[in-house]
Amino acid sequence: MIMIPFPLKFILVLLGTFFIGVILTPLVRLLAFKIGAVDYPNARRINKKPMPSSGGLAIVIAFSVATLVFMPMIVQATFHGKSYFDYIWPVVLGGGIIALTGLIDDVKELKPLAKMSGIVLAASLIWLLTDFRLNHFKIPFGGPLLHFAPWLSFILTVIWIISITNAVNLIDGLDGLVSGVSIISLVTMGIVSYFFLPDHNVFLTLTIFVLVMSIAGFFPYNYHPAIIYLGDTGALFIGFMIAVLSLQGLKNATAVAVITPMIILGVPITDTFLAIVRRTLSGQKFYTPDKRHLHHRLLSLGLTHRGTVLVIYGISMIFAMISLLLNVSSRIGGTLLIIGLLFGVELLVELIGVLGPNRTPLLNILRFIGNSAYREEIRTKFRNRRKK
Repeated sequence: MIMIPFPLKFILVLLGTFFIGVILTPLVRLLAFKIGAVDYPNARRINKKPMPSSGGLAIVIAFSVATLVFMPMIVQATFHGKSYFDYIWPVVLGGGIIALTGLIDDVKELKPLAKMSGIVLAASLIWLLTDFRLNHFKIPFGGPLLHFAPWLSFILTVIWIISITNAVNLIDGLDGLVSGVSIISLVTMGIVSYFFLPDHNVFLTLTIFVLVMSIAGFFPYNYHPAIIYLGDTGALFIGFMIAVLSLQGLKNATAVAVITPMIILGVPITDTFLAIVRRTLSGQKFYTPDKRHLHHRLLSLGLTHRGTVLVIYGISMIFAMISLLLNVSSRIGGTLLIIGLLFGVELLVELIGVLGPNRTPLLNILRFIGNSAYREEIRTKFRNRRKK
């Protein structure tokens, strides 16, 4: 009997997962039309014609089959006394609840409270049934290691999962945007989890790459010009899975391991944070939808649909590269990387106007330093105010 080495078995599983997604997506497209999961054009949407939604259902099924059926057949090892099946089934259960919540929302437009209830339920199950918990947290740059009481661990874990799930959902505004950015982020997470996490967990790495291939099978149908959308079914599921899998890095006892997942998820985290700041400064409720997200601003500058998506892929790759460099840098080098990243993000945000008109403090400082006429204008205004 020929013995097949594990790496080859795993490659076969990845290929099988990919082709399940490729085969299922056209079938899910037909199903979306039948059940009414269709996005119709409106003021906030980019599409000009009705588009089938809930394409993420193909990703959910491909991932579930791969992790619950294929992976337990080839993974004989245990992690902390658990088989792979015992390790993964609660995660798939939580993901299933999220996907069901998204599917109902795609068909019937759930109220925000109902949608949030589904996310909270799934996040609570993750805390109760798995080790994906925020039990402790290392304050970066020489700070202490904080240990959390169970009740605080539960609250922080649920907040993290809700935040990342919604952050990923928020950037789902263009063809292939979430699926592409997620693939870039997850591949980076997989590399970091295998090579750099202090608590080496091969189950985590294997699961991340199975998720990557699940999304990759759907991606050709979703890239511009898309024939099907992720819908909340897919966007919430991908966001939830990324949030859960990234918890392994957050709970490690090194500052780099804590910061790394935040940088890897730089695009959705930054876009969501800026949306909250922008709406608060404008006197709006922080959850009020608008059209000043990163992709909206790039489109308004004259970039094409595809060009905007590729620019955001590029930004996501920069975040990914910095997160990898951070893991091989000294403390001083890592600090300089973070400072440079923050400076670059703020400069980009102000240049394209994500925060809104006339909210450019960094550009104003640079103009004050480098433009003598502007400097004199500010000084004159300051003197006039003092005279009054």
